[in-house]
Amino acid sequence: MIYDMIVIGAGTAGMTAALNALRNGKTVLVLEKETVGGQISFSPRVENFPTIMAISGAELSDRLFEQIMSHGADFELEKVTGVEKNGDIFTVTTEYGAHEGRTVIIATGASPRRIGVEGESELVGHGVSYCALCDGAFYKDEEVALIGDANTALQYALFLTGYCKKVHVCTLFDRFFADKAHVDNLMTKDNVAVYHNLSLREFLSENGELTGLVFENTTDKSEFRLPVKAVFIAIGQVPDNKAFANLCDIDKNGYVIAGDDGKTRTDGLFVAGDCRTKSVRQLATAAADGAIAATNASLYLK
Repeated sequence: MIYDMIVIGAGTAGMTAALNALRNGKTVLVLEKETVGGQISFSPRVENFPTIMAISGAELSDRLFEQIMSHGADFELEKVTGVEKNGDIFTVTTEYGAHEGRTVIIATGASPRRIGVEGESELVGHGVSYCALCDGAFYKDEEVALIGDANTALQYALFLTGYCKKVHVCTLFDRFFADKAHVDNLMTKDNVAVYHNLSLREFLSENGELTGLVFENTTDKSEFRLPVKAVFIAIGQVPDNKAFANLCDIDKNGYVIAGDDGKTRTDGLFVAGDCRTKSVRQLATAAADGAIAATNASLYLK
């Protein structure tokens, strides 16, 4: 079968793209390598999506998945290894075979860079977070930690100062690598403490919930303990777009180069969500990207 549209990735962007295409009468195959919903599925509480007061990321993802399936989407849990275009038809190769489509939407997202300390995965959603905008408000009037030293990290720290009793900012090196304006702004906050030259060594937990952090000072090798209920890790994101490099341009950080229209340099190939070059990566912008990419792909099919 040759699909009208193959969507690679079942996060918010990918499933929104599928929904819009299906409602436009297109046949759609959605391919996902791991978890339906992507990053947001790990968030215990979402409060910044229009019309929904509060919902878990997992429930939101499940609802969207049920919605696209009820509209007739085909779905396969397969990792995409490559995409080729021959004439007007795309061939999407996976670990288990190949699928053909007239258009393709890349919506593979980007994964937060993990810090790589034992227990990290188990504490995600239980005190370990990679998105202050998503989870910061849940720790109102609490003391939290922020690990990171670049622009996103400091923007997160500044955001957290509006909710949290105190924000402990911890960096691996002896300085920040953020814009001076962010650093200067952070230094004006009276509920911020900054610690340099710290390398995380251990997560402390009790009953499955984070209770603190153990660092090693990289200069004198001393131990530094920080009792906090939450840590926000902002050390970068990792997109996975290597499989598409033959058909689209990718920047030095691994993101597909495309504007708000989602168009790549290959006709019929579109991109949506966190995997593309953009300044704001949130749930609402992912949904918007998906809708735009699907609309433009449907126009291309005409």
